[in-house]
Amino acid sequence: MDDHEDRAPKPIRRLQENLINRIAAGEVIHRPASALKELIENSLDAGSTSIRITVKDGGLKLLQLQDNGCGIRKADLPILAERFTTSKLQQFSDLSKISTYGFRGEALASMSYVSHLSVVTKTQTDPCAWKAFYAYGKLMEGAPGQTVDPKACAGNDGTIITIEDLFYNTPTRLSALRSTSEEYNRILDVVTKYAVHNPTVAFTCKKVGSTSPELTTPSTNTPVNTIRMLYGHTLAREMLSSSVTCDASVPQSESWKAEIHFSSANYQGKKTIFLLFINHRLVESSRLKRALENVYTGILPKGTSPFIYLNLQIDPRAVDVNVHPTKKEVHFLNEEGIIEKVADSLTDALAAKGESRVFQTQTLLTAGGDSGRFISKKRKSRDEDMSEGEDGEEGEELAAASTQTDPKKKVSSHLKVRTSTQDRTLDSMFPVTHSSQIGSSSSDLGAPPKVDGPRDVHESQCLLHSVLSLRALVCTEKHELLTEIIEKHTFVGIVDLNRCLSLIQHSTNLYLVNHASLAEELFYQLGLRQFGNMSKLKLDPPPPLRTLVKIAVEAEDIPADAPLPKPQIVDRIVDILMARREMLSEYFSFNISEDGLLQSLPLILRDYTPNLDKIPEFLMRLGPQVNWTSESECFQTFLRELAYFYVPGPAPCAPYEAEDNQQQEKAERWQIQHVVFPAMRRYLTAPKALLDADVVQVASLPELYKVFERC
Repeated sequence: MDDHEDRAPKPIRRLQENLINRIAAGEVIHRPASALKELIENSLDAGSTSIRITVKDGGLKLLQLQDNGCGIRKADLPILAERFTTSKLQQFSDLSKISTYGFRGEALASMSYVSHLSVVTKTQTDPCAWKAFYAYGKLMEGAPGQTVDPKACAGNDGTIITIEDLFYNTPTRLSALRSTSEEYNRILDVVTKYAVHNPTVAFTCKKVGSTSPELTTPSTNTPVNTIRMLYGHTLAREMLSSSVTCDASVPQSESWKAEIHFSSANYQGKKTIFLLFINHRLVESSRLKRALENVYTGILPKGTSPFIYLNLQIDPRAVDVNVHPTKKEVHFLNEEGIIEKVADSLTDALAAKGESRVFQTQTLLTAGGDSGRFISKKRKSRDEDMSEGEDGEEGEELAAASTQTDPKKKVSSHLKVRTSTQDRTLDSMFPVTHSSQIGSSSSDLGAPPKVDGPRDVHESQCLLHSVLSLRALVCTEKHELLTEIIEKHTFVGIVDLNRCLSLIQHSTNLYLVNHASLAEELFYQLGLRQFGNMSKLKLDPPPPLRTLVKIAVEAEDIPADAPLPKPQIVDRIVDILMARREMLSEYFSFNISEDGLLQSLPLILRDYTPNLDKIPEFLMRLGPQVNWTSESECFQTFLRELAYFYVPGPAPCAPYEAEDNQQQEKAERWQIQHVVFPAMRRYLTAPKALLDADVVQVASLPELYKVFERC
């Protein structure tokens, strides 16, 4: 009987209206960035030429947009946030010629179901602005005891829409979101894309409490200039443009045109940046993206990607815009033909540019007689013969390269370059006195253990002007020759660990380098590269911050007549760090609990562990050495102190001469050779300042041969 009752059909009930609307809201508003996208589109539909965005906690606490558009009539405010209220459609046939962003009337309604929504608006004909509050699609009172009617207030022409406490009533959706910094980066990404496509509209985006905006563009601009401002001069210098049109007079075709801005073969991005606007809607198309990426196959080096901005305009009758709740996707006729023509246009433009990339290659020197050749050659783009079109110096260079590859041509000994990591290092030239000096295989004493190189360190997407300026400064101070030496060097060995001296070889020259100075610059650049998206080095159990700072201060030789005694210095440093722990956590993954426990440190380079004995000194230096009053200088000085902490070497109170630290010395040597120097090859942009005292040429093979010849 019980089983029979369990199998009985359950009654069908009508869902409550609020529940229906909250379910529908989840289809439109996925995260703060999707809400902002809807607001920006409404502002553009209103004819705005200036859009200002203010964000707090990644848009979860506050997301506000202010524009100077046509505004909203007071008479329309009562139904503004109801579902399916729109000024864009009157009948279903209007969908076939829709030319505005919004048309279903679900955006503001959805926001009112999952947040506290308020609107301040004024039209040109209104004597004052009107403010209204909304909840669940209906007008509500702004304060207890007030009526729900819109209230008169001061305001400029246009609209201010404020969203507070987003997803406050949907905790599952709230917990599924990423960190506030990542949500803010998504917001910046949306604003950046709409700013590129709408260069005549001024965009500004900033955090609450920030003195300067993280993103700002003028209202009189062009797409290329906007790309230069938002993506950098490096990309703008390599931008190419093309346009494709198709006339409707051709049988069985629809009229369309495409405007494309894309990077040349000389630009190498970490990942593909693809901005696609179809009839001015920001949409996605995996097929179109894949087709355009394939154009660059064989042109760009492996692991690098292009930048593509495509503005496609199609007859509205050939586009179905109503296939996705957030208008993320659209369907249109003759999709394959359009993709083919756009890809062909991209290919033709890249070929017309006629550029090729130059690569230096070195062959490994082995025991054979044909090794040791240094070949410089032009790498041509796909389907281009290397021997055609070369003359002058380039022709001679290729002729020399082809001569060197002839197996009958013997290379002089003083021109041979050892590049094989299987050859002996400096350490292997000394006798083995203890089994701990031997690698895992005693049959190959000179070869280091096989290990993987450092994992990829991806550049974070950050549009803070201060961070972009610091990254640009690194490129400006780059010394080309020294960077090439570091990039193509062969590690010889550590000369003196305590004095931080090592030997490296590049081509036929031998260099003595201060690996501590090079490592400090490397870790600074890696920290800047990962700003806002660093991994964490968790401390378990977390030590007390005050205790660590006290250890370092007590070890310092502070004069008796110093302005502050040691206890007050400790208090001052701890107060500084505690007051800024939210900023340190968001930007640097430097986590301090409310009760003053140090939970994690930034992890700059995976597979590398800094000397944790240096933590007290690192924390103490953060107080006086970091300029906490200026944003740019704060980031720069903090990253410099972090890099100084990461530099290989013992703590001041624990030099390597002590017997207890012999194992640590061995581990330090291994990390320098197998982690730090490989990372330098990949990521270090060497500044000219390192040439002053940190990199010295100590020998040149051709010069040494001259000495022996005289003997």
